[in-house]
Amino acid sequence: MIELLQFPRGPGLMNLSPFCMKAEVFLRLSGLPHRDEGRAVADSAAIVAYLQRHYADKLPRALVEPETPGLLALRRLLEEHLYFAMLWLRWIDPAGWAFTAPAFFGGMPPGVRKVVAALVRRKIRRDLRGQGMGRHSRDEILERAVADIGVLAAALGDDPFYAGAQPGAIDATAYAFLANIVWVPLETPVKQAVLAQVNLVAYCERMKVRVGVA
Repeated sequence: MIELLQFPRGPGLMNLSPFCMKAEVFLRLSGLPHRDEGRAVADSAAIVAYLQRHYADKLPRALVEPETPGLLALRRLLEEHLYFAMLWLRWIDPAGWAFTAPAFFGGMPPGVRKVVAALVRRKIRRDLRGQGMGRHSRDEILERAVADIGVLAAALGDDPFYAGAQPGAIDATAYAFLANIVWVPLETPVKQAVLAQVNLVAYCERMKVRVGVA
């Protein structure tokens, strides 16, 4: 069996980390038992690639289809652009931090909770500046993220899943990110942009049924 180690579940959500959630969604779509002979594989992309290599004969065909250039570009948009906008909105924006701080650090002893939370937030602020997203204003970050949502809606179109008739590896990624916008109790223009796209809302509901939980 394969054992998936990740952060605790979030409020009403499979996981507050879209990368952790991506790995769990892929496993739920795969139907594989969750443990794998004690071998440790880190990073969600490496986990998916490992499962595709070692369990190709046991996985649904859609989950092992080669990634097309278009789907690779879509995954990069999610993991290497939209992600950093989401990170800024959760960890740096004051409204997001009011949700994130208790969600991630609420279970810690009161004496260290604020200190650890402040240290982690400072590191993320520094990382976001190094990556580049953190150098923009709030309005600029929102504009970029909302544009990403428009691309996601256009890429899905009228298809039930990004991979086509059945969910593929790209859908584990897309659903993890969209669910972390739609079902997190944090109101942002990015969330409103997703909710305004009828096909994205229907997609999230469709994937939720497939994997059994948000």
